[in-house]
Amino acid sequence: MNDPDSQKNMILAIVLSLAVLLGWQYLFVWPKEQERRRQAQTQQTTVPSAQSSNGTTSAPPASGQPASGALPSVGGTATTGLSRAAALALSPRIAIDTPSLTGSITLKGGRIDDLVLAKYRETTEPKSPNVVLLEPAGATESYFAEFGWVPVAGQTIAVPTRDSLWSAQGQGTLTPATPVVLTFDNGQGAVFRRTISVDEKYMFTVKDEVDNKASASIALQPYGKIFRLGTPKTSGYAVLHEGLIGVLSSDSSVGLQEINYADLAKEATNREKERKPAIGEKNFAGTKGGWLGFTDKYWATVLVPPQNVTYDAHLTGYKAVPGVQQEGFQTDYLLEPITIAPGTTQVSEQRLFAGAKEVRTVNAYGEFGGVKRFDLMIDWGWSHFIAKPMFWLIERLSALLGNFGLAILAVTVLAKAAFFPLANKSYESMAKMKKMQPEMERMKELYKDDRERQQKEMMKLYSEHKINPASGCLPMLLQFPVFFALYKVLFVTIDMRQAPFYGWVKDLSAPDPSNLFNLFGLLPFNPTTVPLLGEYLHMGFWPMVMGATMWMTMQLNPQQADPMQQKIFNWMPVLFTFTMAGFPAGLVIYWAWSNVLSLAQQYYIMQKNGADIHLWKNLGVDKLIERFAPKKT
Repeated sequence: MNDPDSQKNMILAIVLSLAVLLGWQYLFVWPKEQERRRQAQTQQTTVPSAQSSNGTTSAPPASGQPASGALPSVGGTATTGLSRAAALALSPRIAIDTPSLTGSITLKGGRIDDLVLAKYRETTEPKSPNVVLLEPAGATESYFAEFGWVPVAGQTIAVPTRDSLWSAQGQGTLTPATPVVLTFDNGQGAVFRRTISVDEKYMFTVKDEVDNKASASIALQPYGKIFRLGTPKTSGYAVLHEGLIGVLSSDSSVGLQEINYADLAKEATNREKERKPAIGEKNFAGTKGGWLGFTDKYWATVLVPPQNVTYDAHLTGYKAVPGVQQEGFQTDYLLEPITIAPGTTQVSEQRLFAGAKEVRTVNAYGEFGGVKRFDLMIDWGWSHFIAKPMFWLIERLSALLGNFGLAILAVTVLAKAAFFPLANKSYESMAKMKKMQPEMERMKELYKDDRERQQKEMMKLYSEHKINPASGCLPMLLQFPVFFALYKVLFVTIDMRQAPFYGWVKDLSAPDPSNLFNLFGLLPFNPTTVPLLGEYLHMGFWPMVMGATMWMTMQLNPQQADPMQQKIFNWMPVLFTFTMAGFPAGLVIYWAWSNVLSLAQQYYIMQKNGADIHLWKNLGVDKLIERFAPKKT
């Protein structure tokens, strides 16, 4: 149709489609590619660090003691670049065995530095190795949590260091039912006792006690830190934060801090150019409550200080400086000073979350564990008001139906039911437009030399028959918020990770693994490995179904009189098909099923309103039959 309103409607649809395509490239594809290139160019050194977390550079004391009033230097050992097994063998250990975690605690330094997630594997293969979360100091990808004491300025008391060897009472195994107790005697009248316990999920409790048997008072500050060697690999998506994170505030505000690795590395580079220590650091003084640490897509390791004690927090990045320090990142806090009088014992209790970001588990720690805004660990984004209820609904339906894929199909039906009245109005308007199309064509021909009169008569016709020319975009617009919220649910929640559907779809959070370009596995090669073209040679079965059903629904819309406009509309499903090929399979299945429901609803409404429509004719099937069927003689 060539009337101005129809053209505006068409232009709006095209602009929206291009916005989705370009927006997807900008938010998901381009950042991922840039992150991959950046990580490929990253070079790490294996020089031990002599950098303290407060930004001062100095050689650590020979005894390994931290400077008064400052945290111990980063890193964990002078030996780096070892294999995981070799690094684990550097120290005697206490085993960890829970339903959710396995690993060990090193007695050298008393660190929690060896954790494996018992319920999660790297891939969907049954024999795939379990996900390794923490690795000991000295390993290539060292990543550990450490707790301890720092002498208040002016104190000379010896405290346990990263090289101190703790004694274990009984040498037992840490389980939810059996805590472990470590002790260290400084030889100066102070006995340090550390009791480590863990629940059945991912929360450790570390209770540090100092028994002062000397004749003078001792003043110490408890600290907690997490150190991560090198720049971790990330997914590279703009809609998901991976990096340093924390809820840090001195008042009642949320105080969510999200800092990317690249931002801290850039800040460190700028400081180095200014002939300052190569450190990127964000400091938060006078913080009370909250938490801080590192978040990956599905996993997190965060410190939980005492919620009623004031502390100073730091989120730090260290740029590699040959001969000076390693590249790495650290989150830490320093609690208020504690004075231990002679003959008394003082206690500091801290917690560590290290595990999978399971929605129910994380929410429970926040609600029942008293951790301020712990739910912000999961990056729901701006669509949280839709994504959270959607996850809750999908989770409940999955428990009922026994499959997350079936739950997504059920949610699609419920979403269609919720939007049914609005969609009906849109389809009714489109049906009326299709029914009135011959009359519109007659008016165009009658007033072809008077565009103003033609537009006036068209508007009069719309008014008489209660037609809204812009209503055709409404069904697509209604789907976008639901579409994005479902994408967030599939992308950020570990509950969807490796959730199978049926057939070849083993992971609803990953793209459809089938591929048209090797005839869905009939040809023995992987097209995605083709140089230069590989990333474009992936077209799964479900994206093709989505594209086909989208094309079918568009064929029921009123046809554009302008051949060029109609060609653009015909090519839109093709563009969407190639774009959706890289989306999670669960999202593509949702869109395809939504198209099928829309097709049925639209066909019914058009038939009900008397539009001249024959499904097979509108879909072009009759022309295909006529073209390829045998000719009668």
